[in-house]
Amino acid sequence: MASIRMRNTGERISGTRNVSDFLTAQGVLYEHWQTQKLPISLQGKCNLSDEEKNQILSVYDEEIQSLGSRNGYVKWDVIALSESTPNLAELLKKFEQVHIHTEDEVRAITAGHGIFVIKGKDDTGYFDVELEAGDVISVPVDTPHFFTLMEDRQVVAVRLFIDPTGWVAHPIEDPAFAK
Repeated sequence: MASIRMRNTGERISGTRNVSDFLTAQGVLYEHWQTQKLPISLQGKCNLSDEEKNQILSVYDEEIQSLGSRNGYVKWDVIALSESTPNLAELLKKFEQVHIHTEDEVRAITAGHGIFVIKGKDDTGYFDVELEAGDVISVPVDTPHFFTLMEDRQVVAVRLFIDPTGWVAHPIEDPAFAK
């Protein structure tokens, strides 16, 4: 279950309804998919073969199609990051820069954990959305944000795209962001 930490106050928001209401007010889509649908052999597994990634896409096909048809997503894949990922540190450095996209950044976490750091509307400041298996988030176009891993440094996520070539990060300098 996702939780939120406000970076400027340390306040925490938890509980499905509270998290959903807060994110909706920020223009961020939040849903929850049932992880029990996955075969036990894939639940919590973060080092995946291509066949296992395709199996995840197959298991969640109905949810992916629904989200895609509602929001114009036409392509999807699975990304798996763990300590066994080559050049994980360099990859994370690339992710951990505030940036925007010309389309939504969508992630459905199927195993492990991750954090989206998102700039809120008005005077909300930046907040961390701590995600775990089952959490689905869509950060809207042109919203400053970045993604990082939690201490266990492992995540599996379904990614959905509008542009079939995938999204491109556009780094920005934001004086409001303090790590």
